[in-house]
Amino acid sequence: MVQAARSGRQNIAEGSRASATSSQTELRLLNVARSSLEELLLDYEDYLRHRRLRQWKPDCPEALAVRQVPRKFKADSPDTSDTSDLTDQERWTLYAPWLEHADPAVRANALICLINQANFLLDQQIASLETRFIEEGGYSEQLATARLAHRVKQKTDPSLHIPPCPQCGKPTVLRTAQSGKNAGKQFWGCSAYPDCKGVIAI
Repeated sequence: MVQAARSGRQNIAEGSRASATSSQTELRLLNVARSSLEELLLDYEDYLRHRRLRQWKPDCPEALAVRQVPRKFKADSPDTSDTSDLTDQERWTLYAPWLEHADPAVRANALICLINQANFLLDQQIASLETRFIEEGGYSEQLATARLAHRVKQKTDPSLHIPPCPQCGKPTVLRTAQSGKNAGKQFWGCSAYPDCKGVIAI
């Protein structure tokens, strides 16, 4: 149970760090975290069942009280708009009436509530990441797309291919004809012009 709890927490943290470079890695780590927390949830449910202890129903007063802690904290503390500003000890204090209760059944049920909340949030995050990954790809996919776009540009943009002058071999310069039948059209003209009048049509 300790390993499952650690795995859930650590994989969420690692997934968050990986989000900047690989959506695929972030998704994999969050799914591992979700699986670990599901394993932990089953362990706590087994603990209650094997000891014939009551498991709270989702809508019972005790379960609702645990789930309402963050909302209650915000309502009672108008100066603090986000529980993410709390320290770990302050968060623990909010849940201490259940997590430090003398009855082990209360502690187990409170943890079941918290695991269910964490799983609900993870499910939302995973679904959002999967949708974004399908629509946009991950970081590596975006790099590959940018690389392909650059290659296409190299093939289609004449300014990225500078041919040598056919007469003297010096670099040519992309120019635009100002008059005559080709006015407005681009061509490669020798950089040594007017000494060399070599041109390459585009």
